[in-house]
Amino acid sequence: MKTKNFKDGLKIKMDDYVHFIYRITKIFPKDELYGVTSQIRRASLSIILNYIEGFARRRPAVQLNFLEISYGSLKESKYLLYFSYKEGYTQEEDYKFGLKLAEEIGAMLWTEVVSLEKSINK
Repeated sequence: MKTKNFKDGLKIKMDDYVHFIYRITKIFPKDELYGVTSQIRRASLSIILNYIEGFARRRPAVQLNFLEISYGSLKESKYLLYFSYKEGYTQEEDYKFGLKLAEEIGAMLWTEVVSLEKSINK
């Protein structure tokens, strides 16, 4: 049961993060609509989509691949959040909130990656 709650908590954080990203990007410059705005939205949405798709797969090695893709998308979105902050597209408070949430997701997701990797390599 503890594992299920952990995974549910991670999905909730991922969902919160993608909605946060969509909220802050609504005020990004219009000329970034097909640039940073679409990139950060795509990356943040890919985090949870790859996570969910991974657990829909039967083979653990395939699941692991999707978790790693999810983790990569998280790293991509974190950089885009930083870039957006440095360009003045978002406020410091939003940047810090998003960064903290992304770091929490990253720690939880990496724990799952390592755990699954260990079970595969037994």
